[in-house]
This record gives sequence, C-alpha cells and structure tokens, in this order.
Amino acid sequence: MSVKVVAPKPSHRPGWIALVVFYMIFATVVMRTLSMEENRPWLPQYLWGELIILVFFTAVFLAPRLPDWLMHLYLALQSVMIIWLISLQPEFDFLVLLFLLLNCQAALVFTSWERWLWAGIFMLLTAGSLMYYLGAVRGLSLALTTMAAEIVVTAYFSVHRDIQAAHARSQALLSELSEKHQRLEKYASQVEGLATMQERNRLARELHDSVSQVIFSITLTARSAQLLLDSEPQRLKEQLQRVQAMSTDALSQLRSLIDELRPPPST
Repeated sequence: MSVKVVAPKPSHRPGWIALVVFYMIFATVVMRTLSMEENRPWLPQYLWGELIILVFFTAVFLAPRLPDWLMHLYLALQSVMIIWLISLQPEFDFLVLLFLLLNCQAALVFTSWERWLWAGIFMLLTAGSLMYYLGAVRGLSLALTTMAAEIVVTAYFSVHRDIQAAHARSQALLSELSEKHQRLEKYASQVEGLATMQERNRLARELHDSVSQVIFSITLTARSAQLLLDSEPQRLKEQLQRVQAMSTDALSQLRSLIDELRPPPST
C-alpha cells in the first residue's frame, strides 16, 4: 500500500518574530508620516488611512482562515487604500512599504502560483505608483528596494512551505512505516505461533503413531512368548530379547520426540 500524503494548507498566522518585523515596518511608516513637516495638511487623512490598513491587516491574522475569494478582495481593497495614500503626497515614497506588508500576508495565505501572482501585482503597484507620480527613472529607482524585498519575502515563504510540506511527508511516511513494522511484527508472531503449533501437531502424530506401533509389537511379542512358555520353552529367551530390544527402541524414540517438543531455550 502506497503512502498518500496531503500537503497541509499554509497557515495564515506567522510566528512571533515575523509579527514583530511586520509591526516594526508599520511603525516605521507611521513615524515617517509624523516626522514629515510638509505632511501637516494631510496628516489626519494619512493617520486614518494607515489606521484602517493596520486594523484590517491585524484582523486577517486574528480571524479564522478566510475563503480565498474574500482574501483576494481584501488585498485588492487594501491596495486601493495604499494607492490613495500615495496620491495625497507622492513624495512620501516610503508608503510603498505597505505593499510589502500585504505581500507578506499573501505569501503566508496562498499556495505557490497565487503567492507569486500577488507578488507580481504588488511589484507592479510599487513601481507603477511611484513611476506615475514621480517619473519613470526616479520612481523606479525608489521602488527597486521594496520590489527586491517583495521577491525575497515570496521566495522565503515558498521555500519555507516546501520545507514544511517535505517535513509533513516525512512524518507521514515515518508513521506509515512504523505502523507497517508493527503489523509485520504481529504477523511474524502469528506465523511463528502457527508454525510452532503445526510442528507440535506433527510431532504429536508421530509420537502417537510410533508409540502405538511399538506397543502393539511389544504386545504381540509378549503374547508369543507366553504361548512358547508351554510349547517351546527353548525359544522363550529369544522372544524376551526381542521384547527388550523393542522396549529400548520405543524408549529412545519417546525421548527424541519429547526433546523436539520442548521449547527452545531463551537467549
């Protein structure tokens, strides 16, 4: 029977270290927003927008796993919100870091092709938004670092998922092999017990047949000796010797069969 292993679905909840990194990136965006002097007219819009993004970003981690269609819709709406924030003041290029956070979330949730699809979308949004507002050369130069990080994050989670899947397959195979080993031991024990029983039955039959035959022969010889006692006493000695020889032979056969019936000594 072959081992069939179903790869586990990726977990949408990251570890504590990843969570700390995510929120540090978000804190960096907020601190940069507060530190920009030219951002004063737009500060309430920025803070409210970033707060909405943070609330939904956190809700996805806390909620049970969302259906794929709802997750796609969530990422699309969050992307629209980020583009709107960038449009308020295009010089604040650090806002594209929010695309990196969404990319991390998509890499955690989706399987291989969907993960890379969203990575490509976020790279296009990162470069496209800055190139549209700041010009092709400047926008692309400012977007390249974030785009590289999006590729690295997606590749990391892809490799991490592959390692998890390989580990799950190894564990399932190990469990299957352990179960089969236990079955084989059980079957071997049953076969050994059956073979022992068959051997004992064979020896019992041989014991019965040989003893019956010898005793029957001894009985006939003893009867012959009894008859010769009156008619031919000179032949009585010969018959008694035959009885003795058959008794000795029967005793030897009995000892041999009994030795075979004894269980082997334990090691």
